[in-house]
Amino acid sequence: MNTIEIIKKQIKYNSILLYMKGSPDAPSCGFSAQAVRALSECGIRFAYVNILENENIRIELPKYANWPTFPQLWVQGKLIGGCDIILDMLHSGELKKILNNVNKIPNK
Repeated sequence: MNTIEIIKKQIKYNSILLYMKGSPDAPSCGFSAQAVRALSECGIRFAYVNILENENIRIELPKYANWPTFPQLWVQGKLIGGCDIILDMLHSGELKKILNNVNKIPNK
């Protein structure tokens, strides 16, 4: 399985997926830490991929997503965005609304 197939599979089978540097317990950059805090504030469980442990995903995902930076939040197979967008959505209440609706919408 090539890297793009792996990425597609990860996105398909994880309703809420954060591609980040490090792990939720030990983020390796401030932006990833802020994204984790935002998701935690919503009280929603999420999957993550530590892109520092997989160079191929770190290289290929920005091309696939057409999004150059990390973290990247994917919900129901769609890219939501990076840290700034996640924080804006948290403050507006939109993030919690979207995340709370995840279980009501089947994965494609």
